Amino acid sequence: MKPPTILAILTAIVALSGCATDAGEDPAPEAQATLDPNGPGLELSATIRRNLGVTFAKVEVRRVANTMRIPGTFEFTPLARREYRLPLAGRVELLVDENDPVEPGQPLFRFQSPTWPELLHEIILGEQEMARTEVQIQVDEAKLEEARSNLDTVRSRTRALADLDLAQADLVADAATIEASLPRLEAQLQLARIGLDNARRTRQHALHRAATAAGLTEADLLAPVDGPDGSSIPGYEAIDWIEVSADRAGVVESLDLTDGAFAQAPARVLTTVNPKALRLHAMALQADLPELEGLTQAMIVPPRSPGLALEEGIAALVQLSLEAHPAERTLVVLAEPAEHPPWVRNGVSAFLEIVTGDASANALAIPASAIVRDGLEHVFFRRDPSNPNRVLRVVADMGVSDGRWTVLNSGVQRGDEVVLAGAYELNLASSGQDKNSASGHVHADGTTHTDH
Repeated sequence: MKPPTILAILTAIVALSGCATDAGEDPAPEAQATLDPNGPGLELSATIRRNLGVTFAKVEVRRVANTMRIPGTFEFTPLARREYRLPLAGRVELLVDENDPVEPGQPLFRFQSPTWPELLHEIILGEQEMARTEVQIQVDEAKLEEARSNLDTVRSRTRALADLDLAQADLVADAATIEASLPRLEAQLQLARIGLDNARRTRQHALHRAATAAGLTEADLLAPVDGPDGSSIPGYEAIDWIEVSADRAGVVESLDLTDGAFAQAPARVLTTVNPKALRLHAMALQADLPELEGLTQAMIVPPRSPGLALEEGIAALVQLSLEAHPAERTLVVLAEPAEHPPWVRNGVSAFLEIVTGDASANALAIPASAIVRDGLEHVFFRRDPSNPNRVLRVVADMGVSDGRWTVLNSGVQRGDEVVLAGAYELNLASSGQDKNSASGHVHADGTTHTDH
């Protein structure tokens, strides 16, 4: 785009009016930028800076020559997602929508399953068998106790008759019969006790299956609740619809079933994801492996975007992945950010910035976008330290550049500020001013005129 076109666009978008050739007077001092007759400076008032969108960046000490910048994309970690599946076949009612935030314990969906009554029936059968075997044990214990008591009685009578020298053949036979029945009665009692243990295990197994399906504890299923008639019943008898709740915080990523659908187990109902469980998946060259070996710390920086400061970056823990690509001669570097600013999102591109070497490679650098071309020269605008409303046009004595920062061999010192946004417009204004007249002026809307 040609300079006159740029200046015309700037004139159209600003709120302040430009000067007219027939106005007969100069614009107000606060609405114009005047070229300093004693040097290559421009006076920039707050109004001009606001209308041109001028921003400043500080001169930083950086190791530009030793900075490695690896492109990558944010992705969810393998443990970021959580699936919720249907434990039993049944009809599903969804209680959340896609992208809804969820908290631990929040109901996600509920289902009604024809298999649930069968599980309850197994619990009831186990309880009935337990009750029957408990009674059977009582009966068998009574029979055994009765037989032992009868045996003691017969033996006592036998001894009494023996003392009187009376016949005792019948009593001896009865005692032998009773004594012979004791092992059978003891075995029946043992069998009843085994039956009770089996009934308890059957009930416990059925209770465990029901608790797993309902997502409750066994104690919750057995906790007494009020029945329809007001009597106390076990909690599992009052359950018709089974609710499935979130066990961790997150956001609903996808719904895999339609509300009201009937599905077979173990169909996936929905998936949640922790939006903070992110890592940067970066692709480095295999030739850089010696410099990456043993690396644990680095910085993640966003791409240049409006609204993001150039210096914005976050610390990250770095790990070399086992994944590599021999055809592309690349390897995967994973970085876990320590913070999660708004620009850190799944699928967003960023750079892994790795600084190698020692402090001897430090140099003064400014953002590469602050340097603009003016004919055969590269120039930038340095803010006058003694006058914040004045900038100085400086020919850039450039050193190495990594595409984001450029080293300056002279012309700046640590703590100086340079124009970042608006440098191109200021260059047009200053170049046009130099060509027109040394006594001309630049208006707040970016237009240049000679003195009237």
